Amino acid sequence: MDAAVTQDITFAEAAEIAKRVNAMTYWYHRIELPGGFVTPGWAPLNPSSYQIPNDLSGKRILDIGAWDGYWSFEALKRGAEQVVAIDDFSDLLSDLTVDDRPGWDTFELCRDILGYTKDQCQHHSMSLYDLSENSFGHFDMVFCFGVLYHLRHPLLGLDKIAAVGEEVYLESAILDDHSAYKGGIGNGYPGEMVMEFYPNDEYGNNQSNWWTPTLKCLGAMLGSSGFSAVETWKLIDNPDQVSVCRGFAHGKKAK
Repeated sequence: MDAAVTQDITFAEAAEIAKRVNAMTYWYHRIELPGGFVTPGWAPLNPSSYQIPNDLSGKRILDIGAWDGYWSFEALKRGAEQVVAIDDFSDLLSDLTVDDRPGWDTFELCRDILGYTKDQCQHHSMSLYDLSENSFGHFDMVFCFGVLYHLRHPLLGLDKIAAVGEEVYLESAILDDHSAYKGGIGNGYPGEMVMEFYPNDEYGNNQSNWWTPTLKCLGAMLGSSGFSAVETWKLIDNPDQVSVCRGFAHGKKAK
């Protein structure tokens, strides 16, 4: 399927893609479409930092908080057999309105243009809290990027992931270099087991941000949910702005 992205297309086809993409009210992800056209989003900041394997051949993937579907389509490009994407569209960042998030329209547009089938690349509107093995079965791998800090019950969310997946990749805002309560950037909790709670809009002026853990705390939370051999790493060693105070965690269940 990755050939669909790089294939040559006519000027008229490229113009039609641009027209359809530009008709959308908001794009979160930068997704490469045929002819080298890229949707006008800003995420992910650095795809290689996620350390997703280049070969996902035959794997069944769950993409939680999929937005426009960057990682859903990337998994299929890397050989995944099937992707199930879920989102509840609750994250409005700090300044979006409900109308700015047109449901699955952007996802469906990219899926159509890239040529994936509805079964091969599913999407479902649902909360992570409602996820169980009865929902869609079991998964070889789970992606959970930019979701954890939006959960009022993050450990419950991780338990839900552990119930359906053998392996997980997480990405989250982290506290190591920034604290909303200690003075902002450069005033975090490096190496500590800490998580801050935001009952209002203390973090990023976004009322859907509830918690931020340190990297050490993020790894421990993942381990407490049943994943072993947990690894953690930062997006940037010495971030100078809140938007890049991000961390990653990867875990597998013991065989």
